[in-house]
Amino acid sequence: MIETLISSKTRIKLLLKFFLNGSNESYLRGLENEFGESTNAIRIELNRLSKAGMLECASRGNKKFFRANQNHPLYQEIHNILLKHIGIDKIIESVISRLGDVRKVFLTGRFASGIDSNIIDLMIIGDVDLNYLVRLIGKAEKMINRKIRYINYKSEDEVDISHFRSEPLLIWSANEERNNEE
Repeated sequence: MIETLISSKTRIKLLLKFFLNGSNESYLRGLENEFGESTNAIRIELNRLSKAGMLECASRGNKKFFRANQNHPLYQEIHNILLKHIGIDKIIESVISRLGDVRKVFLTGRFASGIDSNIIDLMIIGDVDLNYLVRLIGKAEKMINRKIRYINYKSEDEVDISHFRSEPLLIWSANEERNNEE
C-alpha cells in the first residue's frame, strides 16, 4: 500500500529504518550493506529527508550518522503510518487485547531494526492463553499477509535482551492502555 504513495523504494526503506524505531541510527556505508543498494541512491534520499528536517545527522570520526528527528511535526504520523503498513495495529486489535494478563508487547527482529520483512517478531510479557494466542495469530496472519513469530515471558525478570540483535521496541503496554481509559 505505501508503495503507491511513495514511489522510491529507497525512501521507504529509510523511513522504515529510522521512523519505525526512532532510536535506530546508521551511516551511509552501513545502509548500503543493509539495503543492498548503491550509495548514490541512498545519499540522494538521505539528503532529501535531511533538508526536510526529518533526519538529524552527526559526525563521529569520519562517519556521518543519521537518525530520525523525533521532534519533527510529522514524526509521530509517519511512525503510525509505518505501523499500519506492517500491520501492527491489526495485531494489537485482534490478538493482544483478548489474551489474558498481557503487560507489555515488544516488536523485535528485523522490524525493530527498521528493516522490512515478511515476518513480524513479537515478545509478549504476561500470563497469556497460548492456545488462544496461536488461533488469533493464525487469523491475524491472514489479515496482514505476514508471518508472526512470538516469544512469551511471564514477567520482565525472565527477559534476556542479549538474544536480540537490536533493542526491542515497545509497541503496547498495559499501563498505557489503562492510562488511556481513564
